[in-house]
Amino acid sequence: MRRMKEMSQSGGGGMFRMGNMPEMYNLVVNTNSELATSILNNKDKSAQESLVKQALDLAKLSQNLLKGEALTAFVKRSFEMIK
Repeated sequence: MRRMKEMSQSGGGGMFRMGNMPEMYNLVVNTNSELATSILNNKDKSAQESLVKQALDLAKLSQNLLKGEALTAFVKRSFEMIK
């Protein structure tokens, strides 16, 4: 899907026209990790959501998928977390 979408955006791809397709990702969570355990055991709902968002953004960053405003927000949130 990604390759077809990139081809369509670059002017190729013929009749497929997949440039308008939404982004799709597969996320695999290691349930044995310390992070997953700490998220699940955390009783504070807002802290859980913050940790999940941070972990998701880290996963996107590792795959070069975090760009623009999302990257700026991630950097600001990371800075606030270590203050």
